[in-house]
Amino acid sequence: MTNPNELVIIVAVVLFGMGIFCLILSIVILARQTMNRNIQSIADQTTKLAQKGLSEGVSGLVGNASLLIGSLNDLSRSNSGIGIFLVFLSLVLIGGGYYILKPLLGSVVLP
Repeated sequence: MTNPNELVIIVAVVLFGMGIFCLILSIVILARQTMNRNIQSIADQTTKLAQKGLSEGVSGLVGNASLLIGSLNDLSRSNSGIGIFLVFLSLVLIGGGYYILKPLLGSVVLP
């Protein structure tokens, strides 16, 4: 490296790259969650099972079904949280790369 500006450009490009990678990863996570309807199907079946258990007086079945519904809700919330966190992280990384590169953009002379 002969020029200190080259190091700054490399750091900015790495930040941009990491930001784009995090953005793509977050889109994949959020899209996979919305496309995966199996969790919703399991929750619906568990609700029907719990209602049947209530009508027939089976208390153990109801307790296990409600525990399963709670676990499914926690699972869906955590996937959304991870996806949204990665979106914000990607915005910070892309913004940081731009902030680092911005002073150099004014000094670039086109041939």
